[in-house]
Amino acid sequence: MFKEIFKEMYHPSKAAIISSIKRSDGLPVSDVAKEVEMSYMGVKQHCINLEKLGFLESWRVPRKEVGRPEKLYKLTAKCDDLFPVAGSEFTIGILEGVKDAFGEDAPEKLLRKYFSDKESTWSKSIPANASIKEKAEAVSALREEDGVFNTLSLEQDNLIKIKEYHNPLAQVIEQYPFVAELEHQMLETLIGIKLEKTMADGPHGQQQVEYGIQNVA
Repeated sequence: MFKEIFKEMYHPSKAAIISSIKRSDGLPVSDVAKEVEMSYMGVKQHCINLEKLGFLESWRVPRKEVGRPEKLYKLTAKCDDLFPVAGSEFTIGILEGVKDAFGEDAPEKLLRKYFSDKESTWSKSIPANASIKEKAEAVSALREEDGVFNTLSLEQDNLIKIKEYHNPLAQVIEQYPFVAELEHQMLETLIGIKLEKTMADGPHGQQQVEYGIQNVA
């Protein structure tokens, strides 16, 4: 399935556009063009083609100022196979097997070891004397490499906000909810400060995880 989808849509510019829209709750062509550093017309044509192929869908929302409604694009379910899901069926199968063989608490012990090892590995690439903002940026980049699509922004009142739009462990978390807490604890340890976690629905219906970080240094 993935190979067929890959053949149908792959092109470096299209991949960049898909990636940009994935980190949003819907974007107009003008915003995508700025993010991927392409011309407006070039992005518009790619979006039109991707919509015809079924990878994007569009809708219009009223502008806050005077003018025609703004056209936004978001990903369709056809894009799901383009993003890593950490071999969820295989992973869950292993965890269930571990539970059957070694007891009810065995999956949690195994997953705690996994996050402990990841925390130890990632901490080596984050300078101990880095500021909270620098640590948050480093963690955001590491999560991105791990397949977690996210954005980091500096809000009012010196608040850093990390928004996550895709997590490869989503299906594992659904089966084992404590995994979300293990992730949360790991991020707090790496950044070195308490993180306020919330689940939010974006303005166009896409659910996302948000971490609020008080930028104290």
